[in-house]
Amino acid sequence: MVVHDLSSDGSLANMVLRLDRLPPPLKWAGGKRWLIPYLEHLYRPHRHRRLVEPFVGGLAVALGLMPERALLNDVNPHLINFYLWLKRGLRPRLEMRYDRELYYAYRDRFNRLIAEGKGDTQEAAELFYYLNRTGYNGLCRFNRRGEFNVPFGRYKTVVYAQEFAEYAERFRNWEFTCLDFRRVDILPGDFVYADPPYDVEFVDYSPGGFSWNDQVALAEMLAEHAGPVVMSNQATSRIVALYRRLGYKLQFLPAPRRISCDGNRDRVLEVLALRNL
Repeated sequence: MVVHDLSSDGSLANMVLRLDRLPPPLKWAGGKRWLIPYLEHLYRPHRHRRLVEPFVGGLAVALGLMPERALLNDVNPHLINFYLWLKRGLRPRLEMRYDRELYYAYRDRFNRLIAEGKGDTQEAAELFYYLNRTGYNGLCRFNRRGEFNVPFGRYKTVVYAQEFAEYAERFRNWEFTCLDFRRVDILPGDFVYADPPYDVEFVDYSPGGFSWNDQVALAEMLAEHAGPVVMSNQATSRIVALYRRLGYKLQFLPAPRRISCDGNRDRVLEVLALRNL
């Protein structure tokens, strides 16, 4: 097994980041901003292709690669609603400040909008942004009743954007969808980057989460794709065996661990599974 460390690979670590990049607008657990230098190296020869992400998450990869065209999908409807409002040129009207009482009042209001079927409104998008910036560790978590239940965050200060005009311009040729990954409209010439939820051996995901059968279905589906494919995942033994069985070329990287239940910040091993590159 060969492990590539971005900090020691001059061809990657010394790449100059383009000045036209925008930072991700949200905090997002498990974001892949640290992976951009490597992904840019893979994507550069294919910049004429549309970028497709079945699990767009915090948007770090798309904003890092800056494709001309993109299809960006996620099963989280509140996340996609926020991005759709950014594309429309969102100018927040909501009062935003770092305050515990205000946070819980806004959290209650957001959950009422969801219960009333108004989760696709501008108000819901603004509340989602505020809760994300203010809540604990940028988590996005809902209980079994579908209520957002992340507690108030612990920060010295929080900066809230007042307008998102630059994002609206960048999103002009980007399409956002909220679908199961099996229904994403991937075309033969697309460059696909898939970052599914990490696989953790011997641990079942919660109901409605991402199961081992989903991991297998995704890997098998993308193994049939005619264009370039990059998948990232935690390098558990069964994930490595799955990707090898399907003929992916594997690369291993030490990934930062930002959130853990026991405070452990040791690096974990990330696997990149490549096809048609």
